Amino acid sequence: MIGELNARPDVHGILVQLPLPPQISSERILTAIAPEKDVDGLHPINVGYLAAGKAGLVPCTPLGCVIFGKNGSREPARIGCSGRRSIRSGRTPCRPTLLGENCTVTIAHSQTRDLPSTCRRADLLVVAVGRPQMVRGAWIKPGATVIDVGINRVPKDGGGTRLVGDVAFDEAVEVAGAITPFPAVSAR
Repeated sequence: MIGELNARPDVHGILVQLPLPPQISSERILTAIAPEKDVDGLHPINVGYLAAGKAGLVPCTPLGCVIFGKNGSREPARIGCSGRRSIRSGRTPCRPTLLGENCTVTIAHSQTRDLPSTCRRADLLVVAVGRPQMVRGAWIKPGATVIDVGINRVPKDGGGTRLVGDVAFDEAVEVAGAITPFPAVSAR
């Protein structure tokens, strides 16, 4: 199917919803997508261009993080990325786009020693750890911009599941200067 979509001139972009079932190789599927149609920017060629700071397709999530980082703060002195200390908590490719905006970028992850202290140093905290509500309000520097790109399904009272982010939103909103809502303001 990927080969067919690559060959069709009326198909301009391909996005594969991850994770895939275990019997399907994500690597094989992602590398099969034509780099020029790789909307998520996960093909090795696109990842390489992004890491090298070369022109190419910028994935929507990192680009959205940069846009929010530039415009999302309530404090006029904090608007913009240039010179801000950015902590990227998680292993997905947001670092190159933030570096391109002259942020001072630190990469952290769930195994980083004293992750709360590392997060508290961030002016711009981008979280994609893959753990429900892992980042607590006390981990956030007062006035920081917080971008939660995590999506987790957790049990809901009375059965079923609900979606939550990687940031404990109700705690974080009390500390952050700006924060992305999760799942959405209208759903609260």
